[in-house]
Amino acid sequence: MGLKEQITEDMKAAMRAKDTAKLSAIRLITAAMKQKEVDERVELNDTMVLAIIEKMIKQRKDSITQFEAGGRQDLADIEKAELAILSQYMPAGLSDAEVQDAVNAAVAEVGASGPQDMGKLMAVLKPKLAGRADMTVVSAMVKVALSK
Repeated sequence: MGLKEQITEDMKAAMRAKDTAKLSAIRLITAAMKQKEVDERVELNDTMVLAIIEKMIKQRKDSITQFEAGGRQDLADIEKAELAILSQYMPAGLSDAEVQDAVNAAVAEVGASGPQDMGKLMAVLKPKLAGRADMTVVSAMVKVALSK
């Protein structure tokens, strides 16, 4: 079963269980998926769905930071609940060591020698690590690897 079908099944289960918080978060995902399908006239695959969810997770993290800075813990708690539900659909994350190994392999593969090769490295790493590692952390590791 694909990720899109899994989300649909989870939405049905949340409706039956009358779990309004989970249902609300899943409806946000389905709305974003449908919007992407209509805008780009494509049928979403698992990679595209993961990209949508990853973007939503990043938005939630930013919102939590802003709400906590503004003293709105009630809104931050709602965002945290949505973040927990969204995170369930992401694949297991890679450890820092695994990400570093991937960065080192990409440096060898591309033959990168300096900061000017950052774009090439990120182009190789993004498809491999998308959804499994925070790309800002990957970017920082690439910068360190290229500065050696």
